[in-house]
Amino acid sequence: MKKVVTSKEMASLDAYTIHDVGIPSMVLMERAALAVAAQIQKISADRERILVVCGNGNNGGDGVAVARLLYLKGYHVDLFLTGNSQKYSAQMAQQIQIARHYHVPEVNNPTWHEYTTIVDAVFGVGLTRPVEGRYKEIIQRMNETDAKKVAVDIPSGLDGSTGRVLGTAFCADLTVTFAFMKQGMCFYPGRSLSGKVVVADIGIYDYPGNYGRPVWQLEREDMKQLPQRVPWGNKGTFGKVLLVAGSKGMCGAAYFAACAALNTGAGMVKVQTVEENRIPLQSLLPEAMVESVFSEEINQQLLSWCDVLVIGPGLGCQDESRERANWFLAHGNQAGKPVILDADGLNLLSMNPGWKRYLKGNTVLTPHMGEMGRLTGLSISELKEDPVGAASDYAKETGAVCVLKDAGTVTAGCRDEIYINMSGNAGMAAAGSGDVLSGMLAGVFCMYLNNIKVPDPARMAALGVFLHGLCGDRAADAAGTRGMNARNILDAIPLVLRDFETGNREEHYGKIQ
Repeated sequence: MKKVVTSKEMASLDAYTIHDVGIPSMVLMERAALAVAAQIQKISADRERILVVCGNGNNGGDGVAVARLLYLKGYHVDLFLTGNSQKYSAQMAQQIQIARHYHVPEVNNPTWHEYTTIVDAVFGVGLTRPVEGRYKEIIQRMNETDAKKVAVDIPSGLDGSTGRVLGTAFCADLTVTFAFMKQGMCFYPGRSLSGKVVVADIGIYDYPGNYGRPVWQLEREDMKQLPQRVPWGNKGTFGKVLLVAGSKGMCGAAYFAACAALNTGAGMVKVQTVEENRIPLQSLLPEAMVESVFSEEINQQLLSWCDVLVIGPGLGCQDESRERANWFLAHGNQAGKPVILDADGLNLLSMNPGWKRYLKGNTVLTPHMGEMGRLTGLSISELKEDPVGAASDYAKETGAVCVLKDAGTVTAGCRDEIYINMSGNAGMAAAGSGDVLSGMLAGVFCMYLNNIKVPDPARMAALGVFLHGLCGDRAADAAGTRGMNARNILDAIPLVLRDFETGNREEHYGKIQ
């Protein structure tokens, strides 16, 4: 896992390293510049013409040092100092003095189209106000060039905490960020403006006693946490999933969730649904069992049989659906079963706020932004301003795990465990994709049923979300983001899991940072 930080947290970590650890700011700046220069050299040919555009602060100082290092390596480099020399930070002024000692060329009015690489070192993560005036014009000119574009630490104009654009922002092909991934690079539009992100170790680390809200990004290596399938197991020991799903004319969601649970490794799946769905479901998925009787006796048998409950896909919000959801949510809570509450299960929860008393730490709520708005009373725009805070606050309020689904899905537990997902793609915004996720989450929970080390439910949910995104990426490789659908994601699940079992990860997932 990689830690993800806000701008404020990064400033605190930087200050701690300088003042408490005792590493001088100029040493950190030199290490940062070395990291950026090394990445530029990887993408640059001998005849590159490089323009490094620098602001007044320490981000500008990083840029000046980058220009010097590349110039001394023999590259054709020009330095464009955009700011007022009276406002230079101490380190920026010192870097300019060093660069001039080595005769690094400077330009005042660059001919933009002459350059093959533009390096942005105008503003760093501390920017809080909109970019205006001359700086706005400069960033726009940088964006208009056909050159390769590299950002130092963060694209200028990007809010490092939220990913919002502050007036205007540099659009990078590559961002070399320092020490930690910045939260603003995980959410759109910041994620697209950052391009490929390389996190460089420059000597800034977390410190003892830093007990703020930890936010993490999962990586491919974290999939090793998924338990191996034991050779002596059977369909019963690999987990039994009960889906309370589907209403009249809505069996597709139940199918997607049930098939996803089986493809993720659950040993047995049973669907509690209406009688009208029996024949379609048994035709589509003969591996699953179907139960359409809703009675106290049958319900108790189903609850005793299952290990994990999924409530909501295609369930509907009519009185019969509300009764089914209420019974299984309440009794599932009493029995201590893990519960995945999705889709109409969440809509029913928003209509019946008293149901919050049924939620526990092993309940996973999977709202998209619209459903989250109904649960919290917040608008989608308000939720998107701080999805980490929204998911975390709701998890603490309910005591459940909140998986707030969006282009950057946030998984939050009630004890400040927070994960931002970076796998997946736009092709997953298709009908049935969320149903597939609910089934996959149940499958992941089943993996840990007989495991000695069982992670926190929030971690298990985050692993399921990450795996779902990887399957979406595999589906996009096969069908493209425009043409892929939920069936493509279903088909990808066993292939992705097989790749992790055999260790064949790099071929398909090299792009996941």
